[in-house]
Amino acid sequence: MYYLGIDVGSVSTDIVILNEELKVLEGLYLKTRGKPINAIQEGFRILKNKYSEEEIGAVGTTGSGRQIAAYIIGGDAVKNEITAHAVAALNLDKEVSTIIEIGGQDSKIITIKNNIVTDFAMNTVCAAGTGSFLDRQAERLEIPIEKFGEYALRSTTPVRIAGRCAVFAESDMIHKQQLGYKEEDIIAGLCEALVRNYLNNVGKGKEIKSKVFFQGGVAANKGMKAAFEKAIGCEVYVPKSYNLMGAIGAGIIASSTISKTKEKTKFKGFKLSEFKFASKSFECDGCSNKCEVIKIGAQGVNVGCFGDRCGKWSQKAVI
Repeated sequence: MYYLGIDVGSVSTDIVILNEELKVLEGLYLKTRGKPINAIQEGFRILKNKYSEEEIGAVGTTGSGRQIAAYIIGGDAVKNEITAHAVAALNLDKEVSTIIEIGGQDSKIITIKNNIVTDFAMNTVCAAGTGSFLDRQAERLEIPIEKFGEYALRSTTPVRIAGRCAVFAESDMIHKQQLGYKEEDIIAGLCEALVRNYLNNVGKGKEIKSKVFFQGGVAANKGMKAAFEKAIGCEVYVPKSYNLMGAIGAGIIASSTISKTKEKTKFKGFKLSEFKFASKSFECDGCSNKCEVIKIGAQGVNVGCFGDRCGKWSQKAVI
């Protein structure tokens, strides 16, 4: 019996298959591109040739698009990202006390005591330090994002970069380039600036205690890991499946839910990969963010929405 976990985010949609020992058998990291259902369908087309629907014992969803995903695919458990990331980390190591999670468009900090989440904070407003911002800087410097961390580690004298805001950080980087500083020193300085920004905003007032896990796509950046270790004064651990931890947590939660209820899974099957869903967008005028919200429909019926920052539309299915 296998367990399916899905993390639907603004930048990526992650899908994992866990075995009965809750170990990862399959992990898919897919770009959402504003079309979360298409991303799920893409993953299902890959999985349907490897696993049968009868082998899936439970399905869990998390992420900003978790409600829509659960409704469409037949989810047995729907949980927020904080819970999912904490469950995945604790499944690997019961000694985890702090989780630093930085994804494509947001960042989080989770503190744990006695295997229970005691506090957390999220930053969904400023892009500084997120994966999308780092991608942008790597593209501007014409350096592959996979090598960004390696450049930072080569630096011996990091340049101080203003990292309070994404706009200021980019402007300061350009200024330092014009002054002739080495790329590796600028990149190392950027990593340190983004860590300062994280600790002064997301981590403000939080007690960061060892053992510290670094999760999310940005954890692949060795420069960010080194900058965190320098700033907090202790080792930072990056799990093997650092970019899939939300999906892993969702799968574990689903297995626990089915185990308790003894009910049969609601999973509707990999055949959903062939269904046709339509998407259209509208601008929410609920606040100054003016989020572009994606409305998803199937066969003339509104299924749900995706893309808002506050959860006003995405936290519930329309039907």
